[in-house]
Amino acid sequence: MDCKREKRKKEKKRLKQNLSVFFSLTAVQCQCGGSDSLQRVLRHLKMSPSWCLVLAVALLWGPLGPMPLAALAPENEVPLRPTTWLLEDKVTPIHLPKGKTRRFYFTLKKKTPSMSLTVSPCGTPIEWTLAARTLKDKPPKNLHWSSKKSMPEVWWRGPGTEAKIHTYTGNSADTYMGPAYTPASIYILRLKSQEQDTSASVYLHEGPGSSGVFPKLPADPRVHTLGVGLTSVTLSWNPSASVTQPSHSVKHLYDYCVLVNHNHNYRSLCAALEGIKKERERDWKQEKKDKQRKETARPVHKDWWGQQWDALGEIQPSTSGVSDDVAQLGCVCRGIESVCTVSELLPDTQYYFDVFVIDRLNGTSAAYTGTFTHTHEQAQPAVIALKEGEPRLVALQVGRGSSSGGGSASGRQQGATVFSFRPRGWQQNGLLTLQSCNGTQKIRVVVTSRGKVLSTQEVGEQLAQLWLQGAPSYIIRLESTEASAATGRVSAASSSRVAVKIQASSAYHRQAAPVLPATLQMKSFNKLRSCTSITLAWMGTEERSLYCVYRWRLSDDVVGKERNSDRCLGPETRSDSERVLCKYFQELNPRRAVTTAVIGGLEPGASYLLDVYLVRRWGIPIKYHSKTVRTRREC
Repeated sequence: MDCKREKRKKEKKRLKQNLSVFFSLTAVQCQCGGSDSLQRVLRHLKMSPSWCLVLAVALLWGPLGPMPLAALAPENEVPLRPTTWLLEDKVTPIHLPKGKTRRFYFTLKKKTPSMSLTVSPCGTPIEWTLAARTLKDKPPKNLHWSSKKSMPEVWWRGPGTEAKIHTYTGNSADTYMGPAYTPASIYILRLKSQEQDTSASVYLHEGPGSSGVFPKLPADPRVHTLGVGLTSVTLSWNPSASVTQPSHSVKHLYDYCVLVNHNHNYRSLCAALEGIKKERERDWKQEKKDKQRKETARPVHKDWWGQQWDALGEIQPSTSGVSDDVAQLGCVCRGIESVCTVSELLPDTQYYFDVFVIDRLNGTSAAYTGTFTHTHEQAQPAVIALKEGEPRLVALQVGRGSSSGGGSASGRQQGATVFSFRPRGWQQNGLLTLQSCNGTQKIRVVVTSRGKVLSTQEVGEQLAQLWLQGAPSYIIRLESTEASAATGRVSAASSSRVAVKIQASSAYHRQAAPVLPATLQMKSFNKLRSCTSITLAWMGTEERSLYCVYRWRLSDDVVGKERNSDRCLGPETRSDSERVLCKYFQELNPRRAVTTAVIGGLEPGASYLLDVYLVRRWGIPIKYHSKTVRTRREC
């Protein structure tokens, strides 16, 4: 029994192999049209023609009756057009390559009275048409097509007519609402972009009226400007009918979001995503070009690809919801309030404002008609021209309203003075020197040229030197930083002044700012002190400079002490009778740059205030710290 079963299995297996070869070779014979091929098939299978006929009939009818035509259809047949079905009540994002038509198909349910189709382009104008195709003779219901066949393939192959229902060209969202095309078998949506690669979204709704998925815009969808300031703009708009509907949960479903940019207004949230993405791509490419010009070596391919993907992937349409898209754009969402104040703007700058009403439940949005405005220009103080080598004493007004850093613009303007300086010579080099008259008071100096900030520095106890190079002219702005510290001790009505000494000089043959002494302290030697003379020592520099020594006999009056406290008093304020000597000094080794002077002709037992000034060709004179010395009474 087992042998018989094994024998039957082998016969069935061989029969299946022979049948497979039979039908494959028969198909070749039918295509070639020759009878010799059939004879060769029969000889290969070692079967008679009658036996083959019996097998063919058995295959066609079988135990279950007639086989469907799909069993005889070639499995490698390719549909005439690829089929993409459009889903109902779902926002479908679509990518549109330039010059290529995208087709989408859909059918309506039986007894559907009407329909609506909304197409929203992403900025770039597109062409889209809606058509209905009807078959003259419908295929039989019992006809089953193979898995390789698509349902629209049936309508494309059969004879039929096509009627165009709606067409539109533009970059605004457009909606077709109308009755169902009664004799239609299938609807065809065609979309095409002629200008560039872009994207769009499509929404299909079956039934009368609007779908309610998209937020409704008011009769006047414009954004109005209520007020414009120096760094802020106040906007208002009419509420959306979707937001004002009576519902206790509406405030949790909708948001008004405001988008601010410098280029133009956008007609949809999708257009804003695509526009800002392209703007960042242009900025990234420009930065890449500038970086390649500076670098001499070629970048590594791995690093280059990593940078490219990082830059291009900054903004991508989100698949999780419209809230993520709004977050990528940096919109300011204000809930359901229809008034918004946008702050932290730049003065004297034009801005474009767009308002989107967001339906967070359905993931849809609608755009108001945006507006644009220009912020107010900041009041600039009068610009004072600095003369070549002339020192100026500047008093900055300080009050409670001024601020050192993050205060208002009006407060910063209160304690500011602006100068301009144009260096001489073709090298356009200059030296700016500043000194605070009181070591405890500080100021901030900001140097700009052609709107670009070149240097920012605070000036306090130490002398400040700013090297000016590479620009034909400079704008120097002095701001007081004493308001924040003085706020606690200065009343609202009172004010104070911060004095600073400033000088600008053209440096024709210099390559950098002059070297300053290592210390401004002076030293007197007790062993070298006599009844009529005193020996002083101070640090010099490796550059040849002039040093002048002045003396002042102290008494019990207050004039001498007040005079000593003012650091802006230079040699020009001292009388010739106070000057003791002037000498040139230079030492190439900074560690040994020490010079001395013997001041004679003094009275025994008297106190003297000694001052030393470093007089330079560039910059204001540098005053060393004053030294009080008393001569011996008895020698």
